[in-house]
Amino acid sequence: MTVRLGVTGATGRMGREVIAAAAGREDCEVAFAVNRDPDSETIEGVDIEPAAEFDSLVADREPAAVIDFTGPESAVDYVRACADAGVAFVTGTTGFDDDQYEALEDASEEIPVLHAPNFARGVQALLNVVGEAVRNLQGYDVELVETHHNAKRDAPSGTANRLLEEIEANGDFTERTHGREGEAPRDEAEIGVHALRAGNITGEHEIVLADNHEEVRLTHRAEDRGVFAAGAVDAAVWIAGQKAGWYDFADVIGE
Repeated sequence: MTVRLGVTGATGRMGREVIAAAAGREDCEVAFAVNRDPDSETIEGVDIEPAAEFDSLVADREPAAVIDFTGPESAVDYVRACADAGVAFVTGTTGFDDDQYEALEDASEEIPVLHAPNFARGVQALLNVVGEAVRNLQGYDVELVETHHNAKRDAPSGTANRLLEEIEANGDFTERTHGREGEAPRDEAEIGVHALRAGNITGEHEIVLADNHEEVRLTHRAEDRGVFAAGAVDAAVWIAGQKAGWYDFADVIGE
C-alpha cells in the first residue's frame, strides 16, 4: 500500500529533503506540499502550493499523514487542521512554548501525533546509552555541547533538551548552566550547556562526563539533513496505521 503524505515548509532546508526522501521510496508518495512563500516552485516533480490552502488540501487530498518542519506557531495551526481532517501528524519542529506544546497534546486525543526533536537513528541510540553512562558515573561532571548552522532559531536545540532530560532523569543534577563568563566556579550539581551556531553545520551533539582522572565523550554528528528526512518519512509511514495518541521516534525504532 502506498502511503500518501502532506509536507509543510516545503521549500525550507528540511522540507526539500523530506520531499526528496519520499520520492525515492516505493511505499509512499507526496499528495501535496505547501510553503508560506507565494512563489510557485516544483521539487522532485511536486508542485509547491500556498500554505494558506493547507486546510482544504489536507481535507481534499486525503493524505494518511503530514510531515512538518516549520515553526511552533505554524505547526500548531497545521496540527489543528489535521485533527479536524482526521490526518496523522509528524513534526520535527522545536522551540514550542508550554501552550503550543499543549496544543499538540490536545490534538493527539483525536489523531496520532508524533513529535521528535531529531529523527536520526543514531541520536535515538545516543538517548538509549546516555542514561546508563550517567548512572554508571555518578558524581562525574557533565557538560553538553551542541553545534548547528547559523540560521537555527532555538537554543539549546530540541535534541539537546531531550538529552538533558535523559541526563537529569538518571543523575543528581539540580540546575543547567548555559555558558560561563567571569568568575563562575562549577557547581557539583550543575550540567554545563553550550550552544554553538556557525556556518552550515548540520548538527553535532557531544556529552562529556569527567572525573577520577578520566573522561568519557558521547558524540553524534549528522553529516547530511537527509538522515533526518529519511527518519521523518519512516515515522510518517509507520504512524499512518496507528490509533490516536502521542508517539515519539523511539516507538518507530522499536517496531
